[in-house]
Amino acid sequence: MRTRFRSIFISDVHLGTSSARADELAFFLKRVTCDHLYLVGDIIDMWWLRHRWKWPASHSTVVRRLLKLASKGVNITYIPGNHDDAARPYAGIEFGGVRVELAARHETADGRAFVVCHGDHYDLVVSTRPWLGMLGSAGYEALLRVNRAWNAGRRVLGLPYHSLSRSVKMRVKQACTYVSRYEEVLLAEAQRSGCDGVICGHIHKAELRRIGAITYANCGDWVESCTALVEHDDGRLELLDGLDFNASWRSLETSGAVPSEDPDPWTAPIPSLPFPIAIPMPAPSRPSPSAPERAPAAACSS
Repeated sequence: MRTRFRSIFISDVHLGTSSARADELAFFLKRVTCDHLYLVGDIIDMWWLRHRWKWPASHSTVVRRLLKLASKGVNITYIPGNHDDAARPYAGIEFGGVRVELAARHETADGRAFVVCHGDHYDLVVSTRPWLGMLGSAGYEALLRVNRAWNAGRRVLGLPYHSLSRSVKMRVKQACTYVSRYEEVLLAEAQRSGCDGVICGHIHKAELRRIGAITYANCGDWVESCTALVEHDDGRLELLDGLDFNASWRSLETSGAVPSEDPDPWTAPIPSLPFPIAIPMPAPSRPSPSAPERAPAAACSS
């Protein structure tokens, strides 16, 4: 028994870091099914893995769950972000049923067209000063470590979870301006491409809202918010709280209302990708292309 959606969009998982909520994502993926699954960038944090290897069993479980969904006929599109940019030269190639693309154009069941891209190409800091983006990433990781200690203390006192890192970011005027500018640029790109909206990630701020005739949707992340954008069979989009979704399923399984699933029987070996670092995913089905990287907008134009 699984919860069905027509499409699921997930971004910013950052597998390979201590901040990735891989256990929650693995639980989520085992209890959903869909026709289309989009991995909207920064799924694997290759920046981090290049200088510090960290790959717990739960991270491999996420990869296995994705590959199992692909083996069951789910169309999976992987759009690399700036943290997994080493996968971009492999655009157009399929790995174990997962197709790599620089960007995509998704049509909902009600006929709307959406640009689907990670979004880092529209981030002036990342695109013009990569070193500054890396520095910011390291600072964010440090802030998340403080956040974990902060919430460990709150749990001892019986207090609910509070995102210290999100509070810090949203109280900095420059951060708020940056987020606002990022959204404006992506909305303009969707309009320029003749689409009804844009679906992205990158800034770890889940959002679903309509501005004029254009819909802006940000998947959020699986580091703090644990959110996913889902499309229902009628084309309606919804921003799903993954932690609430998982809690509901755990409650149902504990009460016996639905059977608890057996451990995942799919145990096929996961060879390594031909990326600069060893990432546990299947090898490509054909040689990698030598064509230069395309801009996301090219794949999104109608």
